[in-house]
Parts: sequence; structure tokens; C-alpha cells
Amino acid sequence: MKVTLAAVLLSLCSLWAKAQNTNSINGAVADTASFIKLYNSSVSVLNAKDSTLVKFTRAGANGAFTIGGLPKGKFILLVTYPKYTDYVENFSFDADGSTHDFGSINLFLKAKLLADIMIKGNVTAIKIKGDTTEYNAKAYSIQPNSKVEDLLKQLPGIQVDKDGKITAQGQTVSKVLVDGEEFFGDDPTLVTKNLRGDMVDKVQLYDKKSDQATFTGIDDGVKNKTINIKLKENAKNGYFGKLDGGSTADPYYQGQAMFNAFKAKQKASAYGTIGNTGKTGLGWEDANKYSSGSGGVEMVDGGFMISGGGDDLESFGGRYNGEGLPLARTGGVHYDSKWNNDKETINTNYKIGSLGVEGYKDILNQNSLGGTFITSNSNQQFDNYMFRHKLDAAYTIKLDTTSNLKITMDGTLKNSETKTHYNAESFRDDITKLNTNDRNLTNDSKQKTANFTAFYTKKLKKTGRTLSVNLAQNFNDNSTDGYLKSTTDIYNSGGSVSSTQTIDQYKVTDIVSSSTNTTITYTEPLSKLLSIVFNYSLGISNSSADRKSFNQSAPGKYDVLDNIYSNDFTLSQLSNQGGAIFNYKKDKTLVNFGTRATAVDFNQKDEYTGKKYDRSFLNWYPQASYQYKFSAQKSVRLAYNGNTTQPNLDQVQPVRVNNDPLNITLGNPDLKPSFRNNINLSYNTYKVLSSQSFYISGSYGFTMNPIVNNRTTNTNTGESTTQAVNLDKDSRNYSVYSYIDRKFKGINVGLNGSVNGNTSFNYVNGDLNELRSNSYSIGINFNKYVTKKYDFYGSIGPAYNTQESSLQKDRNNNGRSVNGYSGMNIYLPGKLQFNYELNYEWRAKTQSFNEDFSRVLMNTTLSKKFLKQENLKFSVSGNDIFNQNRGFSRNNSIGLLSQTSYNTIKRYFLFSLAWDFSKMGGAAPAAPKN
Repeated sequence: MKVTLAAVLLSLCSLWAKAQNTNSINGAVADTASFIKLYNSSVSVLNAKDSTLVKFTRAGANGAFTIGGLPKGKFILLVTYPKYTDYVENFSFDADGSTHDFGSINLFLKAKLLADIMIKGNVTAIKIKGDTTEYNAKAYSIQPNSKVEDLLKQLPGIQVDKDGKITAQGQTVSKVLVDGEEFFGDDPTLVTKNLRGDMVDKVQLYDKKSDQATFTGIDDGVKNKTINIKLKENAKNGYFGKLDGGSTADPYYQGQAMFNAFKAKQKASAYGTIGNTGKTGLGWEDANKYSSGSGGVEMVDGGFMISGGGDDLESFGGRYNGEGLPLARTGGVHYDSKWNNDKETINTNYKIGSLGVEGYKDILNQNSLGGTFITSNSNQQFDNYMFRHKLDAAYTIKLDTTSNLKITMDGTLKNSETKTHYNAESFRDDITKLNTNDRNLTNDSKQKTANFTAFYTKKLKKTGRTLSVNLAQNFNDNSTDGYLKSTTDIYNSGGSVSSTQTIDQYKVTDIVSSSTNTTITYTEPLSKLLSIVFNYSLGISNSSADRKSFNQSAPGKYDVLDNIYSNDFTLSQLSNQGGAIFNYKKDKTLVNFGTRATAVDFNQKDEYTGKKYDRSFLNWYPQASYQYKFSAQKSVRLAYNGNTTQPNLDQVQPVRVNNDPLNITLGNPDLKPSFRNNINLSYNTYKVLSSQSFYISGSYGFTMNPIVNNRTTNTNTGESTTQAVNLDKDSRNYSVYSYIDRKFKGINVGLNGSVNGNTSFNYVNGDLNELRSNSYSIGINFNKYVTKKYDFYGSIGPAYNTQESSLQKDRNNNGRSVNGYSGMNIYLPGKLQFNYELNYEWRAKTQSFNEDFSRVLMNTTLSKKFLKQENLKFSVSGNDIFNQNRGFSRNNSIGLLSQTSYNTIKRYFLFSLAWDFSKMGGAAPAAPKN
């Protein structure tokens, strides 16, 4: 009776339990890419709270599955199949009697390394599709008013260093776009350091193809790691900006203002900066975007081009590299818009700025002369100033569904003034004085540049058949004038002055150049796997360089022409370039091979003497590459490039200059071209789930018939004469770089190592000198980001450099060094934040320089945020806390070692106030709760 009663009670309990667990799920598992059903797939239901197993089954022959008897609650569905990625999705039952239909669940082969997977729910916030990794910004928490840079630091596989440089999946990110377009130029930090992180909807990481490959559809293997910031819809209408200013009791100050407005497809921005703390503006560092550099003669498509820059006198390029004390003022405005159903776009920028730098530096040189050497000490004081402004615009129109036209133009006006005083003395190897030189250089330069391009593209009827035409025109006008005053004393071995040379000249230079180049590119698909790209270009350029040096006829009256250091050259040039590149692509294999050739005729005429210098030459540019993509995130690439290098115009027929009377350059009209070969091999892999990346690359290059310097130095006076000559030996160089990183117990840890070396030559007083240099380095870096608590980063590693000369085997410049940096942000109660940045550098003494160098640079900031949105911040910052900032560098060229010390910005304390303001979508974003 008792047994019967127990059985009845047990049956009733069982029926009651089943009545309570009436929920069920169903679905089907398949590989839709291969059109197969994944029979016997493992289907598990887990508790969302602790991931314990609730129910388990396997899919049937048609991939279908059903699991019933599930209670109310929150669960996780886990579907697995051998060699396929796991499928995970959160779900829940709020009432009994419910059914959750998952429909068709698509699994992906691990061999494709998550080529197209979406992991749903709260498990992860990453979507991967092909070459694009997309991060959902909502899944990551950042501090109020933090910038895009702070968001990027949290994303798996992305690292941001102390200077704002971004590395993603082991490769450097060269572009950061906003909604697929450049934001105020192509400097990535303009986006990462100025746009607010809470405006971001998605972050997309992908390999951007070259413009040519994007248009033709033919993969040329050229790709750049790119980040695209997709803004929230409400962030596309409104405005945001920042006001930031700081000062100190010391003579240091800085200020910044930035305003950005968005409305649908229109964007407008403006900014301005001022300061003498070393901050030179929003992207002002990329000074090459504003001018042609410091001038000189350079190679263009295998030919020559005369450019401005005050070749006789020292020219200031408008960059601040840490030498001296700067004062920078910059500003700019930006506007871009789309209209006519996005068929027409315009992008314009205007930038203006000035940079002044005052300072001094001491240079110690050691000039190897085989069995002997000359040492020299030089003291230099400089006062440089540059003002420039630039306007650029780009207009694009879609003429129809198959053709586009893009027109770009820009113009730059630049004025610079430089004043430099040199005081130098040289000594023989027995420490007796050889010579002294005291000279002053002043220079006033005015430069005007203009550039225009028109790029037309047309897709023809046959898929893959395209035609493009590019027209480019350039104009450059540079005029300079200034004074050279120099006194040189030569000493005999007894220590007495044996001769004195004095120069007092006024110099005027006017350089004008213009060029027109037209390039036609045609692509033809030969089959489904093989395509060919033809290109032809015609270039025409004309230049003139009129340089005059005047001596005095009376004090202060410079009107006597010095024919030796005056000249007037004109140069006309015609170039024809043609080539064909084959492209083979099948599955994961990509092969490119072909060559280009440029035939150049140039005619140079000395307008003073009527003498002509005519040259005709043919340049070859062969290329070949092989790439195999194991998956979207793993590939190997082997490439070869060869190119002919013609001697530049200064090497063939130099302009005689006497701004440094102790160093004279001669021309060599018999110079022949050299040919350089370069081979590169690289392998990279990235594992998304473990955030692990590995990259290794190596290169080897050698130059046949290299152009080297033949330097003859008079050991009695210290005067040197240099001439370029060809050498029948090959110069060589190699490099190997490797990097691996992964997340270890919540910390991203990386290890890198590199080996570099080269062998180069020159002649010293008739003897061939072979210089071998090698460098070996290894380093470890780490970083971690914990939201609203702290984040830190760091790197440190040793290096060893060797530098040996065949003419002085008993004397080298081998030395050890250690470099490291670290930083931390700590978020304290009361809306306080503390951070520091620390840099450490140590260089051991060498045989050539008998002194160690070490310094520790530390900057700190303590800040407090105010207001409900925490968008007002007061900060106290200290620069170079230990007051150890000493300008220092060591360099080695063939037979010449140099060590430079210079003044730079040292310790100061700055009090600053910053206000971030915004209004997006009609209302400012709410501040997160503490």
C-alpha cells in the first residue's frame, strides 16, 4: 500500500513538473555557402547565469532540431559542429507554453576564419564580414566627453600608443575616415583626438584597396589598414566643439578652439591654436602637405625637376622637430557636402599658420680620413620664422552609371625668414688647431605653388574593361634673397694663422618651374582569372633657375656680380612612359607582374655661357608579387621591385655655392645611372577570438653601379671637395621585423624584434672606404584599459648598434642603448583624474664618443571635471618633472660621425581650463550615471 501510494505521488509530481516546463525551441543548422545541412550538430541550452547545461540534443538528417520541456528563465543557445565556428545566441522565456523558433542557423567554416559571422546578444560586440571587422560602440563604456582615441583603446585587436599612432591586427593604420570620407585632411589624429567617443555608432576596420583597384576591380595587392568611424544618426545633425586654454608663471602658454557642425550631408569645421609648449597645431606636423619642402633638385617620373627653396642659403621647412623653442599659431576651416542624390560632392579646406623657432645647438663631428681623422666643434644659433596659408578643393561628379570625373586644385603662399650664426673650429688628430670659421646667414624667401588635377574614369560594357585619364599640372615660383658673411682662418701645425678667407655677399635667387603630365590607363580582362593593365603617360616640364651673388663696391652697396657663384640655367624635359602589368587571381592566390619604362630627353642650357647639357636615358621599373590569403586575416606576400636611378642634376652639373667655404661640391657629367633591386617577404595572421596577432617581414636590397661620394680633404687646411662617382661594387641592405601580441589575463602583451643592416661605400682621399652598420633590438609592450577605473601602457627594450669602417678597423662606434616609455590614467572619486607619461632613454659611450647619455622625461596631469555632463575640466600639468630634457642625437654617415646637443623645452607647470560643448539631434547626450 505504501509502495503504491509513493508511486502515485511520484507520478503526480512528474506530471506537475512537465506542466511547468512547457516551453520549447526549434530550428535548423546548415552551411548556406556550401548548400549543405549539418547533420548531427551539437545543440545545447545553457543557463545564462552560470552557463550550466539545461538540455542537449543533436540535429537530424535535415539539420533540424527541437528541444522541449524548458522552464521560464534566461538561456544561451550553443550550436557546434567540427571545423565550424560556434553559434551563440541569448534567449529567454517569460511565460509557460512558449516556442522560440531560431529559423535557419548558418555556421561558417573555421578555415575562413569567421569570414561572415554575427555573434548575437551580450556575448560579444564584433561582427566580421569578409575583410571588415565591425565593432559596436554601444558595447563599450567610456568616460564622459572622452575622444574616439579612448574608444579605440578598448577594441580587441587595436592598440593606440602614446603619440596617437594606431596599430590594428599587427599593422599600422594609415587612414581614419568618418562615414567613409576624410575629416579635415588625412591626419588620423584629427579624428581620434577631437571627435567625441559617444558620437560613434560603429567602428569598421578593413584593408582599403588602392583607388585604381577599387575602380577597375583588379586587385593589385596594394592595401592600407583603414578605420572608418560611423557616426550615430543624431550625431550627424548638430554641433560640437572645444575651448581649451592654459598658462603658467613661466613663459609658457597654449590655447585651442575647435567647432564642428553637421547637418545631413553637410559638414563645416573651424579650428585655431596658439602656443609655445611644442604643440604645433592640429596636424601641422605634416608640413609636406603645404609646400614642396626645403627645395633642391629631385627625381620626377625618372626625370629631373628644379624646385625652390633658396639653394644658396639655409632654408626653414616650417617644421618643429624638438630643437629650440617654438611659437606656433595655426587655424583652418573645412566644408564638404553632397547633393543631387549624392552624384556631386565637394570638399574644401583653408589652412593658415605661422611657426617661429629660436634656439642653439652644438655639434661634434669626427671626419675619418683613413689613417687619420679631423674633429670639429660647431656652435649654431638660429632664429627661424615661417608664415603660410593654403586653399584646396576637390569636386567629384558621377556623370552617369559608368563614368566619374574628379577635379582637385590647391594653392599655397609661403614666406620664411631665417637668421643663423655659426662658429666652428677643427682639430687634427694630434689635437692641434686646424681651422676656424665664423659666418652669418640670413634669408628671406617667398614661394607660390599651385596644383591642378582632373581624373576621368569610365567602365566599359565588358566587365573589368575600364579606361581612365588623369591630367596633372603643377606650378612653383620661389624667390629668395639674403646675405652671407663668413671668415675662415687656417692654422699651421705651430698654431699660427697661415691664411684667412673672407666672404661678404648679397644673394638673389629666382626659381620657376611648371609641368604637365597626362596618363591614360586601360584594363582588359583576358579571362576570368587573368587581366592586364596598360598605361601610357606623356610629361612636359620647363624650369629656370637664376642665381646671382654680389660683392660690395662700397660699404653696404652690393652691386659687383660674382661670376663664379652666379648662374642662370633653363631646363626643358620631355618624358614618355609606357607599361603593362598582368594580374592573375584565383581563389586565394594573387599574382602581379610586369614592367614600366620611361624614356626621358632633357635639355639644360647655361644662359651665361650658352653651353648646353643634353641627356637622354631609359628607366626600367620591373615588378612582380605573389600573395596567398589563407583566410581574411592570414596571408603571405613575396614581392620584387626594380628601378633605375639617374644621377640628380646637382651631381651632374652642380650649382656652385659657398655658404660653407670648407666644403665644396664638384659635378660629374660622366655619371651613369644605378639600378636598385629590392625583395620583400611578409607574413601576418590575426586570430579574432583570442585577439592574437603575429607579423613578420624581411627585405633585402642591393644597388648595382651605385653612385657614391668621392671626398678629398686637405689635411693641412681641412677643406673638403666632394664629387659623385660610380662604383663597380654593389651596396646592400637588409631588414627583418617581427611582432606578436595577444591578451594575457586581461592585459594585451606584445613582443617585437628587429635586425637591420647595410653596407655602403665612399672614397676618402683616394681610398675606398666600406662602412658596415647593423642594429639589433627587442622590446616588450603592454596595455590594459578598465573602464572608469584605470588604464596603463608601457614598452621597454634594449638595442645594440655596430658601425665599422674599413679604413679605421681599430676604431668603431659600437654601442648599446635602452629605450622605454609608460603611462597611466587613474580615475579617482570626486571626478578627479590623474595621469602620467614617462620616457626613458640611455645610450652607452662608444670609442668615438666617450660619454654615456641618459634621461628620464616625465609629464603629469591632475584634473577635475565639473558640471552635470562633466564637460568642464580644470587641470594642473607638469612637463619634464625631473628637469632632464636635454636635446641629444647621434648620427653616422659614411666616414662622418656626429653628436648634436641642442636646447629644447624643459620643466614647466601649466594651469588650464577646457570646455567641451555639443548639441546633437536637438539635444545634448545625457551624462552617464556614476
